[in-house]
Amino acid sequence: MTGAALSTARGERVATSVHPLARTGRVVLAVLVLLTGITLLLGYENKARCTGPEFEDNGRSTPDYGVRIERDVCYSDIQHLWIGRDIDHHVFPYVSGSITPDGQLLGGSVEYPVLTGLLIWAGALFAHTDAGFLLGSALLMAPFGLLTGWLLGRLARWRALLWALGPPVVLYAFHNWDLPVVACAVAAVFAVHGWRTDRSLAQRGTVAAVLLGLGFAFKLYPGAFVLPLALYVLAESRPGRLDWRAAVRVPLAATATVVLVNVPFMLAGYEGWRASFTFQQLRKVDFTTNSIWFWGFRPESDPDNVDFQSTMDWLSPTLVLLSFAVAVALGWWRFRRDGVYPWVGVSAAMLCGFLLLHKVHSPQYTLWLLPFFVLVQVPWSLVAAYLLADLAMGIGIFRWYYQLHAGLPSGIYDGFAAQAVTVGVWGRAALLLALFVVFLRVPDRLAAGPLPRRTPVAESVGATGDTRAP
Repeated sequence: MTGAALSTARGERVATSVHPLARTGRVVLAVLVLLTGITLLLGYENKARCTGPEFEDNGRSTPDYGVRIERDVCYSDIQHLWIGRDIDHHVFPYVSGSITPDGQLLGGSVEYPVLTGLLIWAGALFAHTDAGFLLGSALLMAPFGLLTGWLLGRLARWRALLWALGPPVVLYAFHNWDLPVVACAVAAVFAVHGWRTDRSLAQRGTVAAVLLGLGFAFKLYPGAFVLPLALYVLAESRPGRLDWRAAVRVPLAATATVVLVNVPFMLAGYEGWRASFTFQQLRKVDFTTNSIWFWGFRPESDPDNVDFQSTMDWLSPTLVLLSFAVAVALGWWRFRRDGVYPWVGVSAAMLCGFLLLHKVHSPQYTLWLLPFFVLVQVPWSLVAAYLLADLAMGIGIFRWYYQLHAGLPSGIYDGFAAQAVTVGVWGRAALLLALFVVFLRVPDRLAAGPLPRRTPVAESVGATGDTRAP
């Protein structure tokens, strides 16, 4: 055999071999996805405890549905909203919808952006009871949870166990319709930092912007990450100079995505489409919102206190936007100091500002934050403390509701429930403030950018040995 032929034969053998590191990476991903699936199943079973065993004519679970959802800590917005939004009547969302002056949604309108409205409608399509609706919704959303586990595994390897085995996934995976939006946010990070391709940062940033736009059309919060992404592209697309053209493409792509998704609903039924935003504007600070504004200003925070509620309508969003500005500015200061704009850390800090200062803090919002514990090297002590505070809140709040509605003693000195709520509200608030700072200080381990596109030969010689992606 000639030297050239021998070289070719060796190359073919190398190209078709699989390096042990590549095989290990696949095992890591398989284990993470499997564990995520088990955790999602536990999450479904946790919520399904509140369904059946019998049903009323409208499909509502019985007996004692209103008692069980609080006493047994198995409440789900999915199951609960089967009644009251025309979901049980299979009305297509928004097109014929409206909202009353007191905030009651009618004609198929729901209080969520349009892609979540479509998801709700699809989950109910073959359902005739709230149990069927919960199951249908879970089947639609579970792939997004699995995808999130896979993406986080690619980006952070074993640290993704925080998602795969995270207590918040058990508590909240099927509490509301949040798994798709979380998947969009994580996929945007993956497009920038985990996608093995020869596409430029400007192109990857545009793809990430589209994903953030889709996330906005599920639940609004990923839209906040467009600005730090644009600044990252501005600073990093052409090292040593600012690439304004590439940076502008990011908000343009995100905006175009949002417009393309929303315009059909606006044209088909503007009043019903607008009702989802009006509902959120009309929502008051009360004991169901679990925010620092209600607990920190009692009794002035009573829902009937018009002056207080009016103040919250402008004060809360103003402070949220101010926290966004601080995070973005500190990120730029980091760029000037270190040469890298930490857009993932800035995005995480912005989310902390929103969770701390918004007038509503729903339990499932923890799912939004959990991937950032994976992507950013937050100290384990802070992660554990936050998960414990969230667990106290997630369990304590429903037990407290049960005591209130059952007429049982429910004061701070009367037992676990009120104490857990106190720990949950104020412990979580203190930790969000600490995390806001930590996210902006921790070095950005993803900032080196994506791995180069793999070739068969590269795989064979260990290209998968990078700690950021198996």
